Amino acid sequence: MRRWLAALVAATTSLVLVSLLVPLALLVRSVARSEAIGSATRAAESVAVAVGAVDEDTLRLTAEQAGASSGHPVTVFLADGRVLGAPAARTPAVELAARGRSLTASAPGGREILVAVQGAPGGTAVIRAFLADEDLDEGVHRTWLALLVLGIVLVGVGMLVADRLARAIVGPTTALAEVSHHLATGDLTARARPQGPPEVRTAGLALNHLAERISDLLAEEREMVADVSHRLRTPLTGLRLEAESLSDPGEAARIEARVDALERAVTVVINDVRRRSRERASCDAVPVVRYRVAFWSVLAEDQSRTVTLDLAAGPLRVAASADDLAACVDALVGNVFAHTPDGASFRVRLAARGMTGSDGDGTDGRGGGVLLTVSDAGPGFGPGDPSRRGESGAGSTGLGLDIARRVAEQSGGRLTLGDSDLGGAEVRLLLGIA
Repeated sequence: MRRWLAALVAATTSLVLVSLLVPLALLVRSVARSEAIGSATRAAESVAVAVGAVDEDTLRLTAEQAGASSGHPVTVFLADGRVLGAPAARTPAVELAARGRSLTASAPGGREILVAVQGAPGGTAVIRAFLADEDLDEGVHRTWLALLVLGIVLVGVGMLVADRLARAIVGPTTALAEVSHHLATGDLTARARPQGPPEVRTAGLALNHLAERISDLLAEEREMVADVSHRLRTPLTGLRLEAESLSDPGEAARIEARVDALERAVTVVINDVRRRSRERASCDAVPVVRYRVAFWSVLAEDQSRTVTLDLAAGPLRVAASADDLAACVDALVGNVFAHTPDGASFRVRLAARGMTGSDGDGTDGRGGGVLLTVSDAGPGFGPGDPSRRGESGAGSTGLGLDIARRVAEQSGGRLTLGDSDLGGAEVRLLLGIA
């Protein structure tokens, strides 16, 4: 926008200056030529006064002095054909002036200013002052150059003023955009500082009001979720008690299993709503990953699995809560135990994205983030897109990868799948930094 305003002001200023300076330049040239012709005419008329009043030597001296003082050669053509002063040829214009008519005529290299003097001894005398072409435009080019420099300076000043004005508009607008991006990523504490023109300040106040309204709505949603949680768990507890009181053990076990499944489904829905209702959270990923891998290492030892843990030096803060990150690690490592045979080794790696040239996720390592990689030596992924809910090719629901994908995207990152150098599957979870 700053460039557009500067270009607009430059174009407008240039049009105004052209409309003013071009006529002014033409006027300067016209005035300069008029002054030059007037100077030559005065020199010729000063000599014309002396014709018939002084002798020939004095007239010659007067013509030479007039030419020297004006800078224009002065020649006197007498009626008897004699020429006094600066040497010059008798042109047709001189013959016309000898008939008693003063005039200005073009000549090679300049102009002739001819003044006819009637009543001179022997007939009409003609006084000629020669005006060279360079004398006609003397000083004009310097004036034009000064006008050009003035125009460039004025355009530059206009662009500078436009840039200052654009900065006063663009700066607050950019700040509003940054606040909106923070709000979009879940940072509901972001607020705009009203500044700039009145319209931009009004937009900032409206954005702050919108952020406060969103916070209020999320608070209401959290209260509603708490109420729903309480209302749903009470009848579920009653159903469980009713199932336990049944006399048929098989029927009781069947109903209890259905109640357990319903309770898990309700828990998943409530946790999901709570996760979306919470304000943006963050945590240090290093201790969370270390703790969860240590938890799974006990089961790995029982199944003769080799576990490799590669953690970068912390802290590595990510834009996800410790509970969400722990759920991701559990889901990814749990998939290794569920879909690889006993004895298949796996590796968990946590590193700051961009520390080395490539992160192994198809990117060049530019940008920020924390990369969590889980690799195994199992059979790899089956057909389909395992990261989509319900499309796992290994006989599962695909919920684990879907949970990890959503947490990654909510933090500003992404989840990608690939082949591991251990021979099996590899899941790369890029988490946004807090």
